[in-house]
Amino acid sequence: MKLGMVGLGRMGMNMARRLLQRGHEVVAYNRTRVKTDEIVEAGATGVYALANLPAMLAPPRFIWLMLPAGAPVDQHLEQLAGILSAGDTVVDGGNTHFKDNIRRKAILSDKSINFMDVGVSGGIWGLQEGYCLMIGGSRESYQELEPVFKSLAPTDGYLYCGPTGAGHFVKMVHNAIEYGMMQAYAEGFDILDKSPYRDSLDYSRLCHLWNRGSVIRSWLLELAGSAFAQDPGLDAIRGHVDDSGEARWAVNQAMESGVPAYVTALSLFARFRSRDTDSFADKVLAALRREFGGHAVLTTKKPDID
Repeated sequence: MKLGMVGLGRMGMNMARRLLQRGHEVVAYNRTRVKTDEIVEAGATGVYALANLPAMLAPPRFIWLMLPAGAPVDQHLEQLAGILSAGDTVVDGGNTHFKDNIRRKAILSDKSINFMDVGVSGGIWGLQEGYCLMIGGSRESYQELEPVFKSLAPTDGYLYCGPTGAGHFVKMVHNAIEYGMMQAYAEGFDILDKSPYRDSLDYSRLCHLWNRGSVIRSWLLELAGSAFAQDPGLDAIRGHVDDSGEARWAVNQAMESGVPAYVTALSLFARFRSRDTDSFADKVLAALRREFGGHAVLTTKKPDID
């Protein structure tokens, strides 16, 4: 298939590369020219103004957005709504609140432009391993784009979840579960780090052990092992843990639905608290976010002074 990719950050760039590697044609746009130039070198066609994108795609057009949630998505959709045609399809693959999907679909539907929401998980490893895709929108649009989903995902790695908003709702819950899992690992290693057996333990080897048949084995534990192998005490990382917003949405949704989501709420509040302290548990959380998502960490290294 031939499709447009708008937004070439950590996720968008690698998704475009994976599609190119699997024989799709990608027409790419990014606000900063250097990113567009980079994907052109990998085989994509570049455009340097969003207004020029539709002319490079034959109708019905398919355009995939990988943009930060909120205003950037609205700004691009407003412009696209004025230059796309009836029957074209826009996919929002960023981390978006599902209620925004419903609002945006209504706006585009007035112009007979299709809208899909796709929750994407896989982080910086998606290029190599594939992306887990949680898909919302009409079945017709899903079927039209299935060759793209199949190329982006590993085997059995994509699922039609329901009408508009379903994809990002499922991704919101996915991230809430992720918060809880990460917090449990972080607290466990913090207990170990404050134990009388600390000096006899190799955390990287322990992670490997727990992934050999243990009931707590997971990819997150593999990533923790990788982080400990690079920095056994996580001495170069400050225990400052940001949040991308989806756990906040999940906690709000739990309140709306009357769901006692204790773990999600507490793991979110633990991240807030991390910004005032520097515990080993928070270092583990920060290291895990860096390992799976390429998220920036605050380091303990001080700049050299002449």
